[in-house]
Amino acid sequence: MVLLHLPDDRTAATLAEAMAVKIPDIPEILRRSLTWDQGSEMALHTKITEATGLPIYFCDPHSPWQRGTNENTNGLLRQYFPKGTDLSFYGPGWLDQVAAELNARPRKRLGWRTPAEELDRLLSDPSTFAAATA
Repeated sequence: MVLLHLPDDRTAATLAEAMAVKIPDIPEILRRSLTWDQGSEMALHTKITEATGLPIYFCDPHSPWQRGTNENTNGLLRQYFPKGTDLSFYGPGWLDQVAAELNARPRKRLGWRTPAEELDRLLSDPSTFAAATA
C-alpha cells in the first residue's frame, strides 16, 4: 500500500502531480494498471498516464465490487482515519507510517503473510512475473 499526501487540496491537478511523483517509486514490474472510481479528482487521468506510462481504468458508477481490494483497504484505513477526517492535517511521514503498519499486518488472503512479505517474495522471484509479461 502506498498513501499519497495531498497538502493543498484534492483537485485533479494536485492528484495528478502527486501521482506523477509517487508512481515511479513503485517497482516497474508492479506498475501494470490503476483502477479508479468515477471521482472528479481523476479528471486529468491522461496526464498521469502520460507522465508515468500507467494505464488507468474506471469502474462503473456504484459498482464497488469492481475494486474489491480497494474497498477492503478503505475499511482498514478507516481504523486510522474515520470517515470525514481532514487528511490534510496528516503529513507524509504519518501517512508512510500508516502504510507501513498496514503492510506489516498479516492477511488471511495471503496465507497469513503480510503484504510486505508477499511483495518481497514476488520481487525476489523473477519467474513470478514471466506469465504476466509474456
